[in-house]
Amino acid sequence: MVDVSKWPLFTLLSPPELATIRQACVFGTSANEAIYITHDDEVFGFGFNCSNCLGTGDSLSTIVPKKLDLLRGKKVVSLSYGSGPHVLLATADGELFAWGHNGYSQLGNGTTNQGVCPLLVATNLQSKKVREVACGSHHSMALTQDGEVFAWGYNNCGQVGSGSTANQPSPRRVSSCLQGKTVTGITCGQTSSMAVVDNGEVYGWGYNGNGQLGIGNNGNQLTPCRLAALQGLCIQQVVSGYAHCLALTDEGLLYTWGANTYGQLGTGNKSNQLSPVHIMAEKDRVVEIAACHSTHTSAAKTQSGQVYMWGQCRSQSIVLPHLTHFAATDDVFACFATPTVMWRLLSMEHDDFLTVAQSLRKEFDSPETADLKFSIDGKYIYVHKAVLKIRCVCVCVCVCEHFRSMFQSHWTEDLQEVIEVDQFSYPVYRSFLQFLYTDSIDLPPEDAIGLLDLATSYCENRLKRLCQHIIKRGITVENAFALLSAAVRYDAEDLEEFCFRFCVNHLTQVTQTGAFWQVDGALLKEFICRASRCGAFKN
Repeated sequence: MVDVSKWPLFTLLSPPELATIRQACVFGTSANEAIYITHDDEVFGFGFNCSNCLGTGDSLSTIVPKKLDLLRGKKVVSLSYGSGPHVLLATADGELFAWGHNGYSQLGNGTTNQGVCPLLVATNLQSKKVREVACGSHHSMALTQDGEVFAWGYNNCGQVGSGSTANQPSPRRVSSCLQGKTVTGITCGQTSSMAVVDNGEVYGWGYNGNGQLGIGNNGNQLTPCRLAALQGLCIQQVVSGYAHCLALTDEGLLYTWGANTYGQLGTGNKSNQLSPVHIMAEKDRVVEIAACHSTHTSAAKTQSGQVYMWGQCRSQSIVLPHLTHFAATDDVFACFATPTVMWRLLSMEHDDFLTVAQSLRKEFDSPETADLKFSIDGKYIYVHKAVLKIRCVCVCVCVCEHFRSMFQSHWTEDLQEVIEVDQFSYPVYRSFLQFLYTDSIDLPPEDAIGLLDLATSYCENRLKRLCQHIIKRGITVENAFALLSAAVRYDAEDLEEFCFRFCVNHLTQVTQTGAFWQVDGALLKEFICRASRCGAFKN
């Protein structure tokens, strides 16, 4: 499953907020706008809000997600965005909503007024149910459930497919060569349009200066034109980049055509192609292709799960498909596209699958599955002998010996279901065991001192560093001297220096706390001498 937090904008959200997300889309000239849908079918927008593209009802930027109340309860099935940007959204009921930039009537409402909130697009679509939407730079397309294509907006190159170059203020059915055909998929380049029909044929129209229509020449087309070079092939999917296209056949073959300035065709050179070219012929069967009209990046995923990328990748031109370590084509756009937009509405269906690490974390302190429990201060901590034995391999020698010896057959503890622990407090020992399950700790600074003692006893340096980090984050005037005392006691030199500097910087307040006068005389004397050498008592 793709991690939405790979897109920088989503790092603004807390883990609980991220957990609510079912679908998401990052867009904008700098990938600085985002819309997401929750599991409860609520729609939120946040980011820069250029041209009111967030649909929040105002023109204000926001780093705090705002709810789009007009879309509450609407199950979203398709979403696309333009360069203005403008946004199109289709619901499971077949409704079409639009908002954002409207300088060329790309919202389809018959005006050029910007849409500050979602508007229902109904002209010529009253009896239609829209199932897919696509946006070019400033034009729009919608595919209905019965396979009809409607287009509107900017039409300077014929991208609306109306037979002219006049802008189209409201949805108009694209007919001509598509008349009587059932379209199964649509996609837009910046100023071009493509459609796939149910028999595997591909049609293109609009701007063709770079050969992005794939028809063998670079002349613009005002109406749909079939890609004759794909005759005999059954195309299942077509995606459009800024000025190039990728097509996938039902046999897993990949074809590319159009602009190639950045190597986005994957042909090994930077020459434009006016007709489709077969690439990745020596690779495994391709099952998914990816491109986006606002980037020059291409990606593909094979049947074996390998993900390739090429084109403009972090300002580098990669002219041949490059094997990545990603698990999804979406990751290519999150990490290497310019801008780092999403090439599709990303779905994050949270299923019941848990990774091994997540399963271990879940089962810590679980009475249902544990075969051993530690008793501390009258409380139980439930663990698994096998996990502790396995973790011995991953941590330090002292911990290894501690648990391995504990579970040797000739030791009585191996036959016990309860082991008493009296050297450490319950919060401390629980945090230690939880660390063995999760590699992380979560406890207040005062308890971290006790855990630091345990980490020192077991020579567990990583745990020791984590404790020191927690203590540093939680230092206050009230506890500073107690933390300094603990750092000295447990030989944590870096922490000792940090606490000492804090005490000196807040000397007057620290010396008035009870912790300062409760330490032993030797430490107090050493602190005063050291502080004096630092000039802390100069007038």
